[in-house]
Amino acid sequence: MVVEPDVPPGRPGRLKVFLGAAPGVGKTYRMLDEARRRVERGTDVVVAYAECHKRRHTLDKLDGLEILPRTRRIYRGGEFEEMDLDAVLERRPQVALVDEFAHSNVPGGRNAKRWQDIEELLAAGIDVVTAVNVQHLESLKDVVEKITRVPQQETVPDDVVRRAHQIELVDMPAEALRRRMAHGNIYAPEKVDAALANYFRVGNLTALRELALRWVADQVDEALQKYRSEHGIGGVWETRERVVVALTGGPEGETIIRRAARIADRSVGGDLLAVHIARSDGLAAGSSSAALARQRTLVESLGGSYHSVVGDDIPTALIEFARAENATQLVLGTSSRGRLERFVTGRGRGETVVGLSGDIDVHMVTHERAGRGRLLPSRRRTLSTARLIAGPVSGLVLPVLLTLLLDHTRGSLNLTSEALLFLLAVVGVACVGGVVSAVVASVSASLLLNYWFIPPIGAFTTTLNSVLATVVFAVVAGIVAAVVDRSLRLSRRSARATAEAETLSSLAGSIVRGDRAIPALLERTRETFGMDSAELTEQPVVDDGSVVQVPVGEQAHLVLRGRTLPSSERKVLTAFAAHVTVAVERARLAEAAAEVEPVKAADRMRTALLAAVSHDLRTPLAAGWAAIASLRSRDVDFSDEDRDELLATADESMARLSRLIDNLLDMSRLQAGALNLSLRATALEEVLPTALESLPPDGPLIDIQHLDAVPAVLADPPLLERVVANLLSNAARHTPPGETVLLTASTLADRVEVRVIDRGPGMPAEDRERAFVPFQRLGDTDNTTGVGLGLALSRGLTEAMAGTLTPEDTPGGGLTMVLSLPVADLREPTGSNTGSVPDA
Repeated sequence: MVVEPDVPPGRPGRLKVFLGAAPGVGKTYRMLDEARRRVERGTDVVVAYAECHKRRHTLDKLDGLEILPRTRRIYRGGEFEEMDLDAVLERRPQVALVDEFAHSNVPGGRNAKRWQDIEELLAAGIDVVTAVNVQHLESLKDVVEKITRVPQQETVPDDVVRRAHQIELVDMPAEALRRRMAHGNIYAPEKVDAALANYFRVGNLTALRELALRWVADQVDEALQKYRSEHGIGGVWETRERVVVALTGGPEGETIIRRAARIADRSVGGDLLAVHIARSDGLAAGSSSAALARQRTLVESLGGSYHSVVGDDIPTALIEFARAENATQLVLGTSSRGRLERFVTGRGRGETVVGLSGDIDVHMVTHERAGRGRLLPSRRRTLSTARLIAGPVSGLVLPVLLTLLLDHTRGSLNLTSEALLFLLAVVGVACVGGVVSAVVASVSASLLLNYWFIPPIGAFTTTLNSVLATVVFAVVAGIVAAVVDRSLRLSRRSARATAEAETLSSLAGSIVRGDRAIPALLERTRETFGMDSAELTEQPVVDDGSVVQVPVGEQAHLVLRGRTLPSSERKVLTAFAAHVTVAVERARLAEAAAEVEPVKAADRMRTALLAAVSHDLRTPLAAGWAAIASLRSRDVDFSDEDRDELLATADESMARLSRLIDNLLDMSRLQAGALNLSLRATALEEVLPTALESLPPDGPLIDIQHLDAVPAVLADPPLLERVVANLLSNAARHTPPGETVLLTASTLADRVEVRVIDRGPGMPAEDRERAFVPFQRLGDTDNTTGVGLGLALSRGLTEAMAGTLTPEDTPGGGLTMVLSLPVADLREPTGSNTGSVPDA
């Protein structure tokens, strides 16, 4: 047996917390199970306080554990049990079990809260194992109250829980917890249905579970960051995706933020962090404080966080921030600098960041400012403006600089080498400035070579050698310039062809995807050709010199305004017009299909109606007809009892026939949108008696709960009565003998939820939506139950009253129909439903 050593003097005790995602998940059970394991290892463990809520399985875990007696306190005429803090300190065990971490002590002790008692035990060197539910964390109190509509009176500061040596989450899926509740393993049987309909809704439990998982994940993340910091670990540990987006305050910011958010959303729990690197001198080229403010708002709206970091070396500061946050991906906007600027200033910040990133993935996001410039390269100019200016200037300056250099080295090179150097200078100028620059450079180079390097030095000569040098220079420069010019033209054509192909490819893709095809195509056309506007018109417009228009189909024109297009761009515009034509035709066909769809739906409805009427309406009609025919017969002498039975049969058949016809008429009104509503404040007790009268007398019992504890709803009373009657009738039909149907109500935010709960066979999840389709019986072969309009009509009437009707599983078996309707007037509720849920 392993015996743990005594607590060293002066060492504070260690705290372990079992954090429950919701009441009833089993945190006290797990806490006691932990105690038994420690006892088996030889640890001195006492149970200072454990709240088992009379649950048999939890009480069994107390067997064999030392339980300290509790102290009793009198408060306001009642007697309450509390943990005896002094007894625990006097006993001084190695480990003390103290349940209900957030509990408020009854006045009379020296501490107001139990967590303060636990801190005394820890200060005395006693290890403590405790338990608490996530709804009792101080930071989540208002969030939980908003979700569950139940106020939390007892809380514990988050910082106290964070200081725990170990936090263990006790979790359970919502449906499993509801089944545990239905089996009576959490609350007493008389409280189960109310709890399931209120606090223990699937949505509530799922939200509490997510809160608990996120809270624990944040604590784990903090612990990981602390460990990495203490051990000097700078590398990226990809425990979860963290996407850092770098912002400059430029117009491209929103584009790269949204791209980064999409990257973060691809992984569960991914974090989005936006960072702006500000220089220490406060200068930031291209940065706009207003744009940064807008971008910060966008980041926060997407669930991210915004950070500002000071650093003069922006790439280094960005990488250091990313590593400090354990970022896995970094998103940057591509540089907006031109080629000449990049040539002069060297590689940009993006390239530097990529070089420093190491194991961090870097995404360079392209961005375009709508309407700025053209997407398609121009064919008019083969050289940029900068090169057209720099070429002639270098043609004059470079030969002069070379002459000064060679003059200092006179005598070390022969004339041939000097001529080759001048020729190299001419080639360089030709590469920069083309033909004109090459001519300028060749003339200046030949003159300088003739004057300074060909004897006689310092004078121009017209010898054969000097003339030949000039001619050679001119010819070579012309050839090189022609080659450079031709390569530039070919490169430009290739770039344009590539741009046209990419543009048309993306254009075709947008047609295939077809989301808002026509507006998207018009906007894409406007951006591509750098126009002010693009629109479709039925008639051609007057051309004032800035209008370009092409026909689209036979009855429309694509009109662009802004500038005159050259013929080369008009060819691409024709392709755009063809795609617009296709989009217009598709829109026309979609509109025609939409017009046909109601006809098809009506035809399907008519077919289903005829199929239903062929038998279901004939059955009660035949029965009533037969009863009346028998009564009219003079061949049979009926007794009074027989006559009453035939009249009852006829009456029942006619009533059933009337209900079927009413349902069919109401369904047709719903389909046609011709249902007249009279909405007003309606109490549930107002419509319930009439709804109950429609149920068969030999049906199951209806257990009604909490109807008087909810406010009035905004509804049409006769229609609400029909809905409730249909739901009760459906539940009664599927309830086994000996079982009851439960009708309960509760409030959720500004709505009232009515639940009709049966213990029948239930309904498979894949069939639930089909159950609301008219004339669906889902395998029900009993033709006496109707034509399959009950649920379809109920949902239609409910939605007409701004409500919802959804099916849910009944824990333990069966089906629960949830009818949700808006509250009529929140200021005048007829009751309240704010009872608290005890901790468990």
